[in-house]
Amino acid sequence: MATPFTPDRLVEILRAEGVRVIEYGQWRTHNRNHKGSFGPINGVMIHHTVSSGTDNSVRLCYDGYADLPGPLCHGVIAKDGSVYLISSGRANHAGAGDRDVLAAVVDERALPAPNDRSADGNTHFYGFECVNLGDGRDPWPEAQLDAIERASAAICRAYGWSAASVIGHKEWTNQKTDPRGFSMTEMRARIDRRLGGEPERPKPTPAPKYEPFPGVAWFKKHPRSPIITAMGRRLVAVGCGAYREGPGPQWTESDRQSYARWQRHLGYRGDDADGWPGRASWDALKVPTV
Repeated sequence: MATPFTPDRLVEILRAEGVRVIEYGQWRTHNRNHKGSFGPINGVMIHHTVSSGTDNSVRLCYDGYADLPGPLCHGVIAKDGSVYLISSGRANHAGAGDRDVLAAVVDERALPAPNDRSADGNTHFYGFECVNLGDGRDPWPEAQLDAIERASAAICRAYGWSAASVIGHKEWTNQKTDPRGFSMTEMRARIDRRLGGEPERPKPTPAPKYEPFPGVAWFKKHPRSPIITAMGRRLVAVGCGAYREGPGPQWTESDRQSYARWQRHLGYRGDDADGWPGRASWDALKVPTV
């Protein structure tokens, strides 16, 4: 039993375990706390998305849909091993499940077969959605399995839990089949081995050089600069270009429309997606130094 991590602490423990963390949209305040409590925390739950493609899957889990509003988990684990954080509070991921399973997780003992739906899992579990069709044929790359192992171990290590605190959605309720395509027993064995030692630190790599944020006022002066060209090329590269010609060095309405697409891609809405660059979205775009 434990209190939820602060957003900063969650990022810290994941990165300390070697997880490649990507902070998505307004994840720090994006939650369902108005619908119920989040905590005490008792474990980690693993899911599959029944979707393909990183961008589509992350956006789906962030926004949810009409019958199930987002966020639908705390982190989305992509096939390349990246973990997109989309919430630090209550999320619609676990739903109702077996209170005997919850008791077993708390006691860190063997799980009984789930047969009722008497406990609220959204209160008690961190949830990770893993990008996979869930058809038993869609592959689980080792990079993705490694990220599941690391993310789960990070939370267990920080709370002082064993791998028995990590379960699959299908072990929580007989209404679900996820995750399908790998064994949760084997995953817990991997987590258990990792918890037997110190976190494996990621190897340092040279830091890439990116253009520092020039400030929103600079853009509103409609500048002419090679920075604008570099920005436009990055927007095209990430699939957000709205250019008929270019991009070029002169800031234009096409640049603003393209940047608004990028902001929406990151999860921003309303005035936060007006096309005028802000520091967080600029840093996420990683415009090369010119």
